[in-house]
Amino acid sequence: MEPSAGTVETDAGLARITWHPARPTARLVLALSHGAGGGIEARDLKALAAVLPAHGVTVALVEQPWRVAGKKVAPAPKTLDIGWRGLWPALTKPGLPVISGGRSAGARVACRTAGELGAHAVLALGFPLHPPGRPEKSRADELLGAGVPTLVVQGGNDPFGRPGEFPEGVHELVEVAHGDHGLAVPKRADITQEEALTVVTDAVVRWAGSLMP
Repeated sequence: MEPSAGTVETDAGLARITWHPARPTARLVLALSHGAGGGIEARDLKALAAVLPAHGVTVALVEQPWRVAGKKVAPAPKTLDIGWRGLWPALTKPGLPVISGGRSAGARVACRTAGELGAHAVLALGFPLHPPGRPEKSRADELLGAGVPTLVVQGGNDPFGRPGEFPEGVHELVEVAHGDHGLAVPKRADITQEEALTVVTDAVVRWAGSLMP
């Protein structure tokens, strides 16, 4: 089935959801939002939207209101959370368990709101554990407080938090070797960009399969 897009009114403004329906039968919805510096064209979001539908997972790529409005800078975390809450009824409308997810700032939103919204699980892509060069400014409490099954997919060279910096917890962490914050790998790396994205999609397919009702 072809992707379809629609807008949703939230208290933070108009948001947009692009649906990539599962085939032949959907068993989960994976809702993914972008980070503070980009949109749903991020390489990992596009890869997941291309691969997951064949495994019973409908992927909903979410553009937050600030992005739909054409603004260059994301608002405060509280406003991001308001937008995500406003989207939730549309994401749950198919009547399926919803994995709340996103990359970077979107991953933080998913973690912060998972419990109150009743998310089935959380997928955190490039979780920004701390600002670059500021490990003392940890956001580990957001990740550890999600309260639902959580998968973190993190670049091995992410300046916002390398895999070895993450605290012990019930979350699962998959490393993308040599990946930066956007999971891009340098040309000198011993894996290609395509192979790096396969690490991402394989991990999420396996994990989502373990969560299916």
